[in-house]
Amino acid sequence: MVVFNGLLKIKICEAVNLKPTAWSLRHAVGPRPQTFLLDPYIALNVDDSRIGQTSTKQKTNSPAWNDEFVTDVCNGRKIEMAVFHDAPIGYDDFVANCTIQFEDLLQNGSRHFEDWVSVCDVDTYMYI
Repeated sequence: MVVFNGLLKIKICEAVNLKPTAWSLRHAVGPRPQTFLLDPYIALNVDDSRIGQTSTKQKTNSPAWNDEFVTDVCNGRKIEMAVFHDAPIGYDDFVANCTIQFEDLLQNGSRHFEDWVSVCDVDTYMYI
């Protein structure tokens, strides 16, 4: 297995088409819960270490963050991004996630990766 050692700079740009989960709809009122807007943020981990968290964007299912994170990585194997809804009551609600293996990023010898990454279902993407 290929590991990454060095300085990681990651910019989380945006997500499109996030879907509210059944759990996030528990406080929704009105006849049209499918129009429920999330208050999303992304938690960013390298392996089991929290690197950071984006700002929360209010009332949107297609948030744009453009938040950058820089950290030293030693023997990194994967980058994990998880989208959460900032719940007004109780714990925040899990919405979607994706995992990117460093091995996949380093295969072609490139030092730069920029792409849309699918999260959970075929209609939801994050741009990193």
